[in-house]
Amino acid sequence: MKRGKKAEEAVAADGENDSGSASAKKTKKTKEPEAPILYEDPPDKMTSKDGRSANMKITSWNVDGLRAWVKKGGLDWVREEAPDVLCLQETKCAEKDLPADITSMPEYPHKYWAVSDDKEGYSGVAMLCKTEPVKVTYGIGKEEHDKEGRVITAEFPSFFLVTAYVPNASRGLVRLDYRKTWDVDFRAYLTELDVQKPLVLCGDLNVAHQEIDLKNPKGNKKNAGFTPEEREGFSQLLAAGFVDSFRELYPEQANAYTFWTYMMNSRAKNVGWRLDYFVLSSSLVPGLCDSKIRNKALGSDHCPITLHLAV
Repeated sequence: MKRGKKAEEAVAADGENDSGSASAKKTKKTKEPEAPILYEDPPDKMTSKDGRSANMKITSWNVDGLRAWVKKGGLDWVREEAPDVLCLQETKCAEKDLPADITSMPEYPHKYWAVSDDKEGYSGVAMLCKTEPVKVTYGIGKEEHDKEGRVITAEFPSFFLVTAYVPNASRGLVRLDYRKTWDVDFRAYLTELDVQKPLVLCGDLNVAHQEIDLKNPKGNKKNAGFTPEEREGFSQLLAAGFVDSFRELYPEQANAYTFWTYMMNSRAKNVGWRLDYFVLSSSLVPGLCDSKIRNKALGSDHCPITLHLAV
């Protein structure tokens, strides 16, 4: 997710001392800065509510440029995490330019890439699988959305896995109208799939759904990712029978973010946004074991997230 200068300022306005008199604000520079509140990813839970053991592990990561992420050692982390399926967003890499380090990975013999038709080095998603899916499709069947390489869907025996890089409403909200159209069409696509078999949706959904999902809600209500329209789009997705897995397990957990702008030392201060999700069909929720935010993993302006599921 990219932000303009104005948005960066709003993101940074993390309200170290929102209350207080004008004179207190004048002397703020001499005050000790507040210690950041960090999120500690708890130990992984490997058993579902209905007592089944996790047998499917999926990791999703917006890598903000695949080639740079590989150079920063992203694949070392992946090998350690060892998911059954790895989903990547914002790969920004034409297929001909994919690094050999990732195309030759023996751990994932089944690799799928979607790239932008229009602009090279823009958008793009990938899915790397240990076992071969029954079927793989690209896009959502609408040309206006499918030229930017934003969606891959893999059908597995008991569920669909959809990875998505949802369009950003952009600086000045210049793409907000387009985003609203996307939200409606994408929801229709997911609902149609869900009739056939349940699904897991993962990726950078480019929205912080509730105030708890970003550090500075007050300063960002008119910024991409936290407009009422985008938040309502996500609410409507949930109302259509889908569940935000992280909030299902951790409804009150604050300071749990997956994106931090590179500016103003935001990551060290944990001034972030939760933009990356595992959204499940409601029928998969009984098998939900854990939904993880791996915020210690570096290499991008997003961190990876991991889902443990019993299917």
